[in-house]
Amino acid sequence: MLSCTPVQVLGAQAVTIGAPVRLGDWLAGQLGAPAQRERDVYVTGIQWQSARERTLQQGARQTLLDQIRYLSGPAAPATPDREGLSALIAAHPATGRVVLKEADPRWLQANPADDPVLNAGDDVVIPERPSSVTVIHRDGSLCKVTHVAQAEASYYIRACDPQAAPEEAWVVQPDGVVQKVKVGLWDRMAQQPPAPGAWIWAPERGAGWPESLSARLASFFATQGPSGLDDQGHDAPLKPSVQQGQEQERDQKQAAASAQFHARDLPVTASDWGTVGLLQTPTARMGEAGEASIGISTTSPYTRLNVMLQPLDWLEFGFRYTDISSEKYGPASLSGTQSYKDKSIDFKVRLLSETATLPAVALGMRDIGGTGLFSGEYLVANKRTGDFDWSLGLGWGYLGARGNISNPLSIISDKFKNRPASDSNVVNAGTFSKAYFRGPMSLFGGVQYQTPWTPLILKLEYDGNNYQNEPLHQHFTTRSSFNIGAVYRVSSHVDVSAALERGNRAMLGITLHGKLGDIATPKVSDPAPLPALMPPVVQPVLQPVASPVTQQAAPVATAMDWSRTTQDLQQQTGFRVQSIYRNGSQLVVAFDETNAFYLGGKIDRIAAVLNRDAPPEVRVFRVTLVSRGLPVTGYAIERDTWVRNHATLLAPIDRQQAVFTMPPAAAPDSVPGKDGDTDIYRQAPERFTLSVGPAYQQTLGGPNAFVLYQLSVNAYAEARLRRDTWLAGDLNLGLVDNYDKFTYTAPSSLPRVRTYLREYLTTSRFTMPLLQLTHVGALGRDQYYSVYGGYLESMFAGVGGEWLYRPWSSPLALGVDVNRVRQRGFRQDFALRDYSVTTGNVTLYWDTGWHGVQVDLSVGQYLAKDRGATLDVSRVFRNGVRIGAYATKTNVSASQFGEGSFDKGIYVTIPFDALFTHSTAGVAAIRWSPLTRDGGAKLARQFPLYDLTDESNPRNLWFSPPTPATAGPE
Repeated sequence: MLSCTPVQVLGAQAVTIGAPVRLGDWLAGQLGAPAQRERDVYVTGIQWQSARERTLQQGARQTLLDQIRYLSGPAAPATPDREGLSALIAAHPATGRVVLKEADPRWLQANPADDPVLNAGDDVVIPERPSSVTVIHRDGSLCKVTHVAQAEASYYIRACDPQAAPEEAWVVQPDGVVQKVKVGLWDRMAQQPPAPGAWIWAPERGAGWPESLSARLASFFATQGPSGLDDQGHDAPLKPSVQQGQEQERDQKQAAASAQFHARDLPVTASDWGTVGLLQTPTARMGEAGEASIGISTTSPYTRLNVMLQPLDWLEFGFRYTDISSEKYGPASLSGTQSYKDKSIDFKVRLLSETATLPAVALGMRDIGGTGLFSGEYLVANKRTGDFDWSLGLGWGYLGARGNISNPLSIISDKFKNRPASDSNVVNAGTFSKAYFRGPMSLFGGVQYQTPWTPLILKLEYDGNNYQNEPLHQHFTTRSSFNIGAVYRVSSHVDVSAALERGNRAMLGITLHGKLGDIATPKVSDPAPLPALMPPVVQPVLQPVASPVTQQAAPVATAMDWSRTTQDLQQQTGFRVQSIYRNGSQLVVAFDETNAFYLGGKIDRIAAVLNRDAPPEVRVFRVTLVSRGLPVTGYAIERDTWVRNHATLLAPIDRQQAVFTMPPAAAPDSVPGKDGDTDIYRQAPERFTLSVGPAYQQTLGGPNAFVLYQLSVNAYAEARLRRDTWLAGDLNLGLVDNYDKFTYTAPSSLPRVRTYLREYLTTSRFTMPLLQLTHVGALGRDQYYSVYGGYLESMFAGVGGEWLYRPWSSPLALGVDVNRVRQRGFRQDFALRDYSVTTGNVTLYWDTGWHGVQVDLSVGQYLAKDRGATLDVSRVFRNGVRIGAYATKTNVSASQFGEGSFDKGIYVTIPFDALFTHSTAGVAAIRWSPLTRDGGAKLARQFPLYDLTDESNPRNLWFSPPTPATAGPE
């Protein structure tokens, strides 16, 4: 059996610390000693063992032993296996090891926040470099295998047992980091190879070891240091193998081949239709949550522009424009030579995740709610075997046009036997079809193969469509029912595809893709944060009784000192300081204009400045965030705890929470001088702000041209009359556009509240989209109001008011807005038209707390005097990116509404903090709606209270830029 021997693993000898010292300084002295320079020191395996942490780990060790002892039931591991594993754990004491980011002394000295202070009684272990990796068997026996560079966990597992076929393995690296890796034929993944001294635990499927126990076991051995060392911390060499002859030679060749194998993630690529799939057919595969793609593919006579989003790991949806080059959009007088364009929406839901024995299963629908020219439904399954991924599905409609299988749903009703023909009349577009899952079906399926050259992926599929009943009464000659193609991954974000489809048509495509939840930009333009300095110790001083004057002056610094503090706070955060005052041992700072999305880092910057400047008597920093004069939330920072957390690396037992979210009323933000407050600094709000920049707007898919656009320059100005009252204005000057082609005004049977879009866009190059006076206020702690008036948006002017009930830190909020508005003139100046309406909504906001999903439901009267409801569902990721969709249904019939049947759309918002090199507020919004209609149209209100009070969102400290610890699925 190769070079594999059962071994006893003993801990290396530890050095006990006698007096407090920084680990970096201690290691620098130790590693520079002659005795250490003669050893092959394994820096990766250096351990800091905290005496205080040892107590916690003893409890965790006992919990692990108890869990093994009490495993029961028919699926539980055999008694000898449980006893053997328990004996192995019992033979290893709790060490108190704390995982270090890095053990190199120079790195530690350069990064004091990650350099722990060793206390008396702590141990430090400096091992030699081991030459092996140790596999833990289910019975507690150990198998040591010589380390092979770049060999993965599967190599060591099979070196110890060639018949082993686990699906998961826990790799405990010598630095204490635990990695759970997939190693099965159906789920293997790219992974980091074990380093010398790693431990591996890989129970077989069905062996009875719960995943929670495996995780605890791996965490326990992460505290034990590198494997394969003797009791002096020296490498324990393997015993020579007893194998001889052809058997040994065969095993060595197999091992050498296995060591060269590198597992890869299953490649997930887009089909011609944008959804994850093969070519023409979908699969049950999904991208990771947060994935987004935009792609274009062409197969004569179709060219498809696809945009797909993955808000959850089991849900994929998106939209598409299909160009049919063989058909005209309409009369030449309307659309010239433009070819026909079709809009559609797709979605796919995973019903079952793949396991070792069962396939992944998904249900999907293509072209729902559109004209239905390409509508189809499908049920598809996928199973992976190494580099091959097999799919098999049933398709209805366009996906099953071959019609070689009877519809089993016809047992329920004869209506399922036949499928109504699609309707190319755009007036009927947007209605939900009565054809779903009706008519004959067809099988479809295929295989994807990841070649040894990783960027190249091959695809072969059987197409369920025979192309004899194409949209607009077309039919195509085909030479094969099979399509074959390839995808070349130019980079991690760009795929180029090519294929031969129908046996006689070439397909070319390109897809840009990436994870929106991983978008981040280093803040290189922000000032460097201040270090966390230990505050001076308060020394008791005997003084004579002070006069009232000296009592008042003693606790605070001079105004000049706090001006510097204010300047540094504003520079470090980008926030505007409103006031600073003292209340006993608390220092309170109120900020207005908090223009940043990631608040956690800003709170730390605030604490660093205040810790530097505040007198030692101050033990708590209070931060109040004010939005337009509304105190919305507060944070309390325990000074000593914060400093300890940031000045050095602490053992888990010593780590404590330092920042606490609190209601704004609990932060002492009352009038200075009351309740013992001592005013230190006050600053008036910035009276006038002006910003000028480029702007862009477009409309897609219209009859005059596929893209109508305008590039303009925009100026936004704001005058603060008071903290809670301001006048905002917006001016726009069009520079470059193709609006001379915009001649089409959509028909409407409703009051034209939005279908005058052409007139508003083309009448004047210089416009005033906004001129609004707004006042906001608070009614107690949880209720807010606003009143406003002026030119509220590009198409309507008037007055309105809003009330919001938003309990602090609650997932629920309720808002009511009422507006009396009148339609503006087409030039967007001060002129008004005759049409007026009272519009408003009651809106319920609900942060579900489930995977970042937010649900907003509003009910009310819309601009066209129709009444109904809007449902908005979105998912927000930790970096603040939000993916959402909305739909509005009112008492207007589908025929009255016109093309589209009801208002709907998809949107993505990205915080500017994720895009720019400096911290900034605001979001970039990308919205898509199939078309603009009058039904279900809302007033585009500026400054809604839910947005103004969003700093009270309980997620605010959760939002952060992606890091290795926070990126990926949640």
